[in-house]
Amino acid sequence: MKGKRVIIGSKHRVLILGGSGFLGKAIYKELCPYFKTFATYNISNKAYEKNKHFFQYNLEEDDIFEILDIVKPTIIISALRGNFSKQVILHQHLVEYVFHEQVKLIFLSSANVFDAYSKYPSYELDKTYSNSIYGHFKIKIENMLLRLPKKKVAILRLPMVFGPQSPRIQEIEQLIKAHEPVEVFPNLIMNVTSDSKLTQQIHYIINRNKYGVFHLGSKDLVHHDDFIKELVTYHQFSEHVIYKHVYTTNEERYLAVLPKYNLLPKHLQLKSHDILSEVKK
Repeated sequence: MKGKRVIIGSKHRVLILGGSGFLGKAIYKELCPYFKTFATYNISNKAYEKNKHFFQYNLEEDDIFEILDIVKPTIIISALRGNFSKQVILHQHLVEYVFHEQVKLIFLSSANVFDAYSKYPSYELDKTYSNSIYGHFKIKIENMLLRLPKKKVAILRLPMVFGPQSPRIQEIEQLIKAHEPVEVFPNLIMNVTSDSKLTQQIHYIINRNKYGVFHLGSKDLVHHDDFIKELVTYHQFSEHVIYKHVYTTNEERYLAVLPKYNLLPKHLQLKSHDILSEVKK
């Protein structure tokens, strides 16, 4: 039935790394009614301290194996942020663990693994190539994971993610309230997604035991400046908004991850316009 989630695999024990972040919290909220779901958090918070399914974890200092031994996950979702070199070491440990245990690793990657390509959008089997430190970091982890048995890994490449509590929306609101300019990139062609749609897609990937590389952006492409202006207008943040147009190149450039091979069902696909209503508070 369209839109209905089949509850398979309630046997799963899910561990979300980065469960106190924007996406980690959204994923936990989506999955916890269906699976035994655990998560890590970094900054001390009484709400997390009282929740026995949350483990305090400092990327810089703590040993992930201690948490893995307690939780014994069958699914690990990596939604961490933080020091890049420490994250690389962590994922080396995760690769070792996944290789020897009956567990799948779902890694949240980024469209930035393709940011050196500017002439066209990118698809799942395209070779990664980046000019940015962030893109290089994501590629390094992707390459580690791709050496694991293929059924044990799902790499989710994400475009810009929006949602009512997303850092991007909050930043726009703060800039407008402070009468500061909102930066837009007129020559950037991209696709987008929302936290609510992403969490539904992850739920489906777990339920249906999917693996491989997924491009989880909107089916259509938008110019960055058009999308942000439409978002601001739709939400009526303010009658008067100052925009700063940033031109990094004289030509149009793409930073978009479109699906071609690993297509999800139609009810899990979205268009950029769908996000405008989803992110409304």
